[in-house]
Amino acid sequence: MTATEAGTATGTFTPRPGAAPLPRMIRAQAALETRMLLRNGEQLLLTVVIPTLLLVLFSAVDIVDTGAGKAVDFLAPGVLALAVLSTAFTGQAIATGFERRYGVLKRLAASPLPRWGLMAAKTCSVLVTEVLQIVLLTVIAFALGWSPQGNPLAVVLLLVLGTAAFSGLGLLMAGTLKAEATLAAANLVFLLLLVGGGVIVPLEKFPDAAQSVLGLLPISALSDGLREVLQHGAGVPWADLGILAAWAVLGLGAAARFFRWE
Repeated sequence: MTATEAGTATGTFTPRPGAAPLPRMIRAQAALETRMLLRNGEQLLLTVVIPTLLLVLFSAVDIVDTGAGKAVDFLAPGVLALAVLSTAFTGQAIATGFERRYGVLKRLAASPLPRWGLMAAKTCSVLVTEVLQIVLLTVIAFALGWSPQGNPLAVVLLLVLGTAAFSGLGLLMAGTLKAEATLAAANLVFLLLLVGGGVIVPLEKFPDAAQSVLGLLPISALSDGLREVLQHGAGVPWADLGILAAWAVLGLGAAARFFRWE
């Protein structure tokens, strides 16, 4: 082998030290986050099993008065909102809280992936999981006789803003509380919003004074907006979008300001 050939061969297999391109790092981290979430039995129970059981049970059994029309037409939008809550808020808060406790976030923060890139990867993982949830719940709802209406673009806007709002609140909780406190608080908030957020029980069943307060919650805005579009065929629910946008700005802004990596 000549010197030129040897140099060419060496150059072909010479390592190229340095970080991978940022989009590739974010994709790799997002894929890892998604695999970890889908392998976690507790998270699957929270994000898939519970919403599915609620949809099937309350559609098949006349437990709650959902008003005129088929029960599934009222329940399906609320359960879709619940799926966003369970993944973007509860699941992400608990997982991120324990990653912070065990030093995982601290080590990832020292990698070439910037901190905002890690948050972007977590957001992508949440979105992928939500797509799988929505597809599954939609198929089940159709099997139960669901007849959705309305503008799909309005539905997408509601889901995206709802994800941003709950994601910000989840990261804020995970980045400021201890892991055990996050676990307890996230599950408690999930149960309270399930009962008082218009997911299963219509807000009209609550006293007037409570309705005015509950209607400002992000889960109420998301479930009510989805219901207005999918059940009643309304246009873009600007009031509900405004509430979700306000929660998104507050939650993400507070998370960016107060999140502690250690």
